[in-house]
Amino acid sequence: MRRQFLHQLLRIATRRVLAGLLLAIAAWGVALPALAQGVELKQIRLQRQDNDLTLDFSTRLTLGAAIEDALHRGVPMYFNAQATVYRNRWYWRDERIARVNRTWRLAWQPLTASWRLSLGGLSQGYSSLSEALATLSRVSGWRLAELDKIEAGERYYVEFSFKLDNSQLPQPMQIDLGGDWKLGIERSIRLE
Repeated sequence: MRRQFLHQLLRIATRRVLAGLLLAIAAWGVALPALAQGVELKQIRLQRQDNDLTLDFSTRLTLGAAIEDALHRGVPMYFNAQATVYRNRWYWRDERIARVNRTWRLAWQPLTASWRLSLGGLSQGYSSLSEALATLSRVSGWRLAELDKIEAGERYYVEFSFKLDNSQLPQPMQIDLGGDWKLGIERSIRLE
């Protein structure tokens, strides 16, 4: 009797462990596509050019399946880069010297079967999504501030962010955004 009870208990425990392992494998399989998306900052550099402080950056932008699907269905995506120059102050909040924004609009054009990337009033067509993303992810010579505003002997830093702007999506899509729609990166760089 005791042996039969132990045998039954072992069988139940084995089933539960196998079910837990299968559940963990299934969860890992679902989580892998989410890990494949994101923004990686490959390079960022501040420079003094002519009479301006400029920023160069390069990112590796990987879109998730939900974002690519929405793009292919004609929903435009907006990407925003923002840089803010601050002066360190020990006695008060840091002083904001300058803030600049850039917003790109990426959309699929079904009539011409091409991708359209717009920045302000300028737009350019691309034959593939990867070409459009490559252009979107590299910026050089972005003017942040005039050097006249940067005083010698003071300490300055720049807060930089690059993200998918979910607030520009159509209202019905904004209601139930999951982790697939959170793309972005933030960095703080000291001005030397």
